Amino acid sequence: MNAPTYLKPWLVEWSWGMKISLFLILLSSVVQFVAFSLSQNYVISYLGAQPEDISFSIQLTYAGILTTIPIQARLLRYFEMKGYLILIIFSGILLSAVCIYIDNIVYFFIVRFLQGVVICSVAASMLTLIANYLRLEYKQVVGSSIFYGTVLSSGVLIGLVAGQVTLNSDFVNLYNYLIIFQVVTLVIVLFGFNSKSGIRPYPLYQIDFTGAVFFMLTAIALAYTIIYGSKYYWFTDNRIVISATIAAIGLILYLWRELTVKRPLVDLKVFKYRNFWIGLILLALYYGMKESINLIFGYTASVLQWSEPQVITLGLVNIAGLIIFMVISAAILIKRKDLTLGFVICGFGTLLLYHLWMYFIFTPDLSFGDLIIPLFFQGAASGILFVPIMIFTLNSVPQNTGITGLAMAACTRFVSLLNAGAGFYNLQLYYNQLYRESFLSHLTGDDQPTADRLASFKQLFQSKGYSADQANVLANISLSKSLGVQGQLLTNRAVFLFIAAMIAVILLLALLVLIIQPFLKRRTAGLAV
Repeated sequence: MNAPTYLKPWLVEWSWGMKISLFLILLSSVVQFVAFSLSQNYVISYLGAQPEDISFSIQLTYAGILTTIPIQARLLRYFEMKGYLILIIFSGILLSAVCIYIDNIVYFFIVRFLQGVVICSVAASMLTLIANYLRLEYKQVVGSSIFYGTVLSSGVLIGLVAGQVTLNSDFVNLYNYLIIFQVVTLVIVLFGFNSKSGIRPYPLYQIDFTGAVFFMLTAIALAYTIIYGSKYYWFTDNRIVISATIAAIGLILYLWRELTVKRPLVDLKVFKYRNFWIGLILLALYYGMKESINLIFGYTASVLQWSEPQVITLGLVNIAGLIIFMVISAAILIKRKDLTLGFVICGFGTLLLYHLWMYFIFTPDLSFGDLIIPLFFQGAASGILFVPIMIFTLNSVPQNTGITGLAMAACTRFVSLLNAGAGFYNLQLYYNQLYRESFLSHLTGDDQPTADRLASFKQLFQSKGYSADQANVLANISLSKSLGVQGQLLTNRAVFLFIAAMIAVILLLALLVLIIQPFLKRRTAGLAV
């Protein structure tokens, strides 16, 4: 059977035009997610939201993506690509317009979930198209590299645009620019795609929508439990009890449904394969550990008080490391797909170097130059690790399991980011409390460094014209703030050291496997003889 002809001949023959067009359509889906993450302060102030609401909104988008992934495979085998993309992109435009006028946090949550559905639909369509125009040996490597590189780099690149919009006009205008971008991609689809691609429609019967609903409820309830758990003191609050119960029951019903229905959304047989488990564990560890970069961006904003353009410029250094090493990794993997263990050792080794580097240099007065190299290494580690681990994971299961491998890898990202957020939050609570108690034990009248610091603060405020009483109050406030900053810096160092210890264990196990592997192969060969 001939391959589907999704694009018109003039666009296929114009090689760079085709690449740019497909990339712009893919980017339009990713930007819908990134635009929100850049407008968090707007959501907090305009909708009266809390920081936990922001995190929950982001995870709702992931829930929408995860719920849609297994269904997408069926939809793309039935609908014509052109008509399907027109419908989805137009829906995305409507949702972007709603974001401008929405004034209720509950409605905003619903919109965020629906945007996740749109993001997944457009991205899945583009990955199908990109794979259709790649040589067989390039499909997995190049497709994964393009998608993941776009997801990670778009946040910083769109941030440059958002920074200019924020400085020169109302932030809501960012959604106006997003709509214009989506309209451009709609025009590309209208004029560059064939109405008939020649695909043989696969009937839309027995799609497990009930299973999709069970999964959706489980994902949303799990996100609510983990994100709001610490705020509401976990199971002492009925809201957390109810959400955890819904998550547990929803998971049981979902697994029961997938095991009993004739055409399940995902094939749970994939969990019989050992390498699939290893791949998911490596993905989970990588996703969780890379989130430590948020400690640095938080430090530059709160302690160093850098402007947004400065923070974004630092992010560009990180993205440069990601892109350079992802290109190198992809080029190697196209020729040698058996080097996964080497990539794991090299990637986690680079991640270990980054965490140890940050542990030793973390002080209250770091400059831009101090952070360039470690953040470049962090990006390099992501470029080295992600695509090889993803390919190893997906190749660990038979092709007849369909989209299951990809869906489970996406679920791993969802759960890992939830756990990383909760983990970093609780680690910081623990270490902050530990260092606060340590500081308080020294805050006595007999402690000379404390007395000297208070005296210097009093002298500073009195030199600015404050009375002795006012200077005394302000000195105590300044000392408290200084201790708070020191406590946070020590906490961040402790977190970096904790993660470095975890990575060291992973590397030790990987090196052990590397040493034992030749022996096992020789023994297996001997038994075969």
